[in-house]
Formats: sequence, C-alpha cells, structure tokens
Amino acid sequence: MTTRPAIDVRPITEADIPDWTRALHTGFLRSPAPTQEEIDSRTGYLLAHRTQGAFDAGRCVATYRSFDQELTVPGGHQVPADAISNVAVTATHRRRGLLTRMMTQDLTAAKERGDVAATLIAAEYQIYGRYGFGPATSMTEWTVDVLRTGLDARRLTPDDGGRIDLVDGEDVRKLGPDLHERLRRAQPGAVSRDDRWWQVNTGVVHLDRTPWVEPFYALYRSPSGEPEGLVSYVCDDTWHDKQPHDTAQVNWLIATTPAAERALWHYLCSIDWVTQVKSGWRAPDDLLPLHLPNPRAAKATTSQADWLWVRLLDVVRALEARAYDGVGALVLEVADAAGLAGGRYRLEAAPDGASCTPTGASPELTLDIADLAALWLGDESAVRLAALGRVREERAGAAQVADALLRTSRRPWCPDMF
Repeated sequence: MTTRPAIDVRPITEADIPDWTRALHTGFLRSPAPTQEEIDSRTGYLLAHRTQGAFDAGRCVATYRSFDQELTVPGGHQVPADAISNVAVTATHRRRGLLTRMMTQDLTAAKERGDVAATLIAAEYQIYGRYGFGPATSMTEWTVDVLRTGLDARRLTPDDGGRIDLVDGEDVRKLGPDLHERLRRAQPGAVSRDDRWWQVNTGVVHLDRTPWVEPFYALYRSPSGEPEGLVSYVCDDTWHDKQPHDTAQVNWLIATTPAAERALWHYLCSIDWVTQVKSGWRAPDDLLPLHLPNPRAAKATTSQADWLWVRLLDVVRALEARAYDGVGALVLEVADAAGLAGGRYRLEAAPDGASCTPTGASPELTLDIADLAALWLGDESAVRLAALGRVREERAGAAQVADALLRTSRRPWCPDMF
C-alpha cells in the first residue's frame, strides 16, 4: 500500500503561471494549452499573493484567484469586498478538500484585511453555500421580437431631443469608466471595474483563443450633450428566403437615466435587418419590456437565475453600511460554521442611519450567515426563507420585521461577470 504524497496549496510564482493557466483551462473544459499571449497577459495582472494553486508532484491541479473590489449596497455606499474568480479543480483531484483549503486561506486573509464581504459568480449552485455564500442578486435575459414591439420604424432618433452615435473602442475606454461609475454608485449589487476590464472588453487585451470580433458601440447623449448611456453589441448574418433575420446580441448596456436606457433599447430595435434583440444579463425587474409599446414582444428567455453570491465577513459593518427605508429593531442570531462572522447582533435601523452591535439579548430571528447574505442587498425575503425552514422565528412576526427593514423597492443587480 502506497502513501499518496501531500498536495501543496500555496500562492503561485511567475514561473507557475503557464501550468496554473493550463489547470484553469482544464477545470473549465477548455483546450488545455494556453497561448503565449494569454500567459503574458496574466503575468502582467495576477497578484501572486492573491492567486493560489494546488500542486501534486509539482503539477498544478487546482486554481483560485481573488482581487480587490467595491460592492454597492442599498443607499449607494460602497464596501470593500474580496472578489473570487478562476476557481477550478481538475477532475482527477475532486473531493480532496483543495477548494476548502484555498477558500479558507483567502477568506481568513480577507477578514484580516478588513473586507466587509466576499463575492463570486457561481458556476455551480451547490458548491458555495457550504462556505457561507448566499445568492444575493438575480438576473434575467430577454429576447425581443422586433417586429412585434409596436415601435414606429420611421422614427429612428430619440424622442427626447437626445442623440445616438456609433463610437469606437478608444471612445469607450475614455467615456465608459465614468458612465459605469455613475451607474454602479446608484445600483445596489453593482461592482467596480478596473482599467483591465475596459481593455479586455474593447479588444486591447485577449485572454483566450477565440479571435477578437470588434463589436458595435452606440453612445447616447442627452439633449444637453451629456453622455448618459453606452451599449456594446454584435450582429449575426442570418438570411431566410432572401430576407434578413439578424439578431443583435447585447454584450453590455450602461444607462445612467431611464431616458438613456429607453433610447438605447429603441435604437437596437430600429437597426435595419435586425429582427431579434437579445438583451444579455439584465436585472430581474429590468424596465426593458415596459420601454416597448408592446411589452409582450420581450420574452424572458431566462426568467430568473442566481447571479452574484455574497459571503459576509463583518456583520456589523455590512448592516451599518446600507440604507433602510423604515424604522425598526431586530436581534439576529447568526450561525457561521467557519467562525468568521457569527454571533448575536442587535440591528436598529432608520432612514437616517443604522447601528448594529453584539448583544446578549434573546434572539428574534435565527439564520445562517449565507441566508443573511441573501437578505443583505434586499432581494430575498425572510418570510420566504422561514417558509423553507432556513430562517427560524424565535419571536412571531420577526421575519416580517426583517423584510420591512431589508427589502428594497428595486431589486439589486450586478451587471458584471468576473
């Protein structure tokens, strides 16, 4: 009987990047061999102390990366977050605790660093709840049947006096960051983007073997000339019986005002040859259908799916950072198997501010840290979770109090994949 050698989990070095990237591709079932361009690109931005690998006999078999992020909470305040990405374990090394080891090291460091929460986009639903993550935002994708929208094809310009111009990648890199900052500071669930995001999404930096296809970019300016919206989209080239049936696929759309959002959707539905518009990932209560004379022209192709997952690392700062529309108090018993943020807390909230303090008072609502994360940004309902047995009322009506305090009038939304 042979003894299996221990697998080394550690931060990677620059020399590890080719092997680490190969393991990442393998875990995501992509062609294993990375290009030199991708290796060079990753060498320039990976933070060695935040990028982990698991090595078996010197070969990388699992990957993990985190980086700094800001997350917007209800009320517009931004909190520091530990964004987690590139999590992959090679099929031959599953169920050996490699992700647990990497996750534990990273979350412990994030708490010591002072991050309020950790975030990720979960490829698989069942993995991350055991690490204290809860689904905190959702998304919906829409497909618009252009011919059924009821829009007047003769009116191709915004009816509010604004204008739409096609721009190029250089314009996007100049104007996009400010537009996104304005959006994300007003949108709970939105996260920060760095310069690299704009480089990747305008073709300056390539990360995979797929040839870069330059998208179209359309910019909306208000009647005063202020940039208020920007959309990136691509079109296919589909014909049936000598008739065009093109689809405009939205990569991303930023709008800082309802007028800009409306103008951009109307523009996309007015492009010659386009008979279908696919929205990309949008908020679950997105206004897109209601911007159309006939909302039934927009069909939810993904009616609702979990998107941003959150793991709270500091309950006090998390609950004090966000805004509350109502007035009330609640004692929460928060269970955290990892020992990072559990405890009993008294939340006192009002529109002019909130306080959250450890307390010895009797709990009114008992829940896991993952379920508190799902409630934190205002999307989930404590009453719903109580019906599922995931939240326990220690005082009758406590779940309704939680909903009155935590739920928001518009649902949180994260526009980004990371």
